[in-house]
Amino acid sequence: MSNRAKGILLMILSSLSFALMSIAVKTTGGTIPVFEQVFFRNIVIILMVLPATIREHTKIFFKDGTQLLLWGRSILGVIGVIFSFLATNSGNQADVSILSRLSPFLITILSFFIMHEKITKVQIPALILAFTGAFIIANPKFNSNMYPIVMALLTSLVSSFAYTIVGYLRGKALPNQIVLHFAVVSVLIMIPCMIFISGFVVPTWRELLWLILIGIFGTGGQVFLTNAYRLAETGEVSIYSNSTIIFSALLGYFVLGETLAWNTVIGGLLVISALLIVFIGGKIEKKKLQEKEKENA
Repeated sequence: MSNRAKGILLMILSSLSFALMSIAVKTTGGTIPVFEQVFFRNIVIILMVLPATIREHTKIFFKDGTQLLLWGRSILGVIGVIFSFLATNSGNQADVSILSRLSPFLITILSFFIMHEKITKVQIPALILAFTGAFIIANPKFNSNMYPIVMALLTSLVSSFAYTIVGYLRGKALPNQIVLHFAVVSVLIMIPCMIFISGFVVPTWRELLWLILIGIFGTGGQVFLTNAYRLAETGEVSIYSNSTIIFSALLGYFVLGETLAWNTVIGGLLVISALLIVFIGGKIEKKKLQEKEKENA
């Protein structure tokens, strides 16, 4: 399997993990403060990633420019997670869902300007098709109050910068270093937030289980995502994060007993079509490039 194919597969697994995490976030959102949700999420990430980091004899604090990039990714990541949890807990989920799907557009644009990644001919129509599918699935009425809508927009904006930095760190830092740095910074920021802003709510055993699941699925999402951006170009692989919508719809049907409406089915087919266009189109363009290189050799 090529690095490109591995990157795509890992991004899809990341989307599944984040969709599962959202269920845990929604389940505990009524009783557990957001800062506490984020705290537990990242404590679990540290416990799961730290052993591998120790085995690899790697560090998370550097003396060169990589450290500045890691701090930027971690701080933006913390802000993005807080915005995401606030939007998930307080808003109309349809409105929040559609606004959160803006990040692949922004990542592709940022990757073009910051890392000079090429925007292929198939990426633009595929992104439009995927966004149209996301719009149909979400079926937004935009009748929520402005607070969750603004939070969802800020999530897309901040996450786009954070994930662009992850792509830029390709070859400069290992995935576990990036994930662990992000988790440690998150916990350090959440501790004073819990003490001075929201307070700490002692969870029940059931809530504690859901909080641990937030961390487990959050770990999977972060590790898969970071490795995906390490293996494939940021602008290309980011579109596959749209598969979160499909997983969320299926999980809602099988886990929460929600019905699959016509707009979910049609929108899901459009998103899948967009993913196939990018995957097949990318293979065709790669083959043409290889043939051209052979001719010039």
